Amino acid sequence: MEKNFRMLAKTLYGLEELLANELRQLGASDIEIGVRNVAFKGDTGFMYKVNLCSRTAIKVLKPITGFNVFTEEDLYKRIYDIPWENYMQANGSLAVDATVFSIQFTHSQYIALKTKDAIVDRFRDKEGIRPDVDLDHPTLRINIHIDRNICTVSLDSSGQSLHKRGYKVENTIAPINEVLAAGMIMLTGWSGQCDFMDPMCGSGTILTEAAMIACNIPPNLNRKEFGFETWPDFDVDLYEVIEEAALKKVKDFHFKIYGSDIDAFTLRKAKENIKSANLSEFIELKEQDFFESSKETDRPLWMVFNPPYDERISVNDIEKFYGNIGNTLKREYPGTQAWMITSNMEALKYVGLRPSKKIKLYNGKLESKLVRYEMYEGSRKFSKQ
Repeated sequence: MEKNFRMLAKTLYGLEELLANELRQLGASDIEIGVRNVAFKGDTGFMYKVNLCSRTAIKVLKPITGFNVFTEEDLYKRIYDIPWENYMQANGSLAVDATVFSIQFTHSQYIALKTKDAIVDRFRDKEGIRPDVDLDHPTLRINIHIDRNICTVSLDSSGQSLHKRGYKVENTIAPINEVLAAGMIMLTGWSGQCDFMDPMCGSGTILTEAAMIACNIPPNLNRKEFGFETWPDFDVDLYEVIEEAALKKVKDFHFKIYGSDIDAFTLRKAKENIKSANLSEFIELKEQDFFESSKETDRPLWMVFNPPYDERISVNDIEKFYGNIGNTLKREYPGTQAWMITSNMEALKYVGLRPSKKIKLYNGKLESKLVRYEMYEGSRKFSKQ
């Protein structure tokens, strides 16, 4: 029986607890929560499973060695001494990502270049040929992490970031990251228990992630490749067993998921993305101005949306825009739990409603808040009786 090994899953700020819970439910052991990452143990099959099934992981790294490093020469020598021929062939390709938190080492790109040089030189010295560099689709993606004087060398089992699910064929201005979208939905507590709506749906990312959560569809089912698929020890039969087992856990969804946007061109893009994800039967789209809309049923409604911040998408009168959000929720959406994310804290004040919860997140580099507004049927006092 294969022995479990240590792995590290990277995530976005604020999603660490969600990721740890996901890993726990998937079957990980020895879970340790860090900042933007969670360490855990599992076997090769579990590594495949996390890449396929985790909604909040961005990368799954497999550390292969660690050592103290004090100079660039130390780094070069220690990297050179690693038996890279066990992990790739000389005629393959590689890419190196580096992160550094150190007084001695301050330039991550230089560290990545030094690492690449050491690996290439080893192959050239031992086999007479050298691997190429391919930043997009390498045979092997390597991660170097230097914290003060401790260097950890890992293989990147994911390849491209796991937020690239594979279903998005059309993009809009300022699309939300798929991992952030899934994490937001999970943070709200929605898992398919009622109707769901995104009234400013853009390219449809929040709607697509919501449908996959409701139906328990593996989020990375549509990806064309994972990093581990080009490793010499890739077990395709084992991966197919993992995938088949995950698909058996897909379930029916008995409520409605609604999406709308004021822009017809944007809505067409959302439709194409949802179709690409094979989720058209679960999601109803409508060209509509949210400020002229109202709740269509008496059933409870969960709303999650990402309005413009007046950053990448400009708004003529951002205060009025956010004021209209509050007015529309208050007047037209009773029985709704409404969540929205924004980085515009000043505009948020104009919503005119008191948020019952605030969660700090980052949308790209923008510090943001995910806020909840509870729209009760009738007065709040009446609704609690």
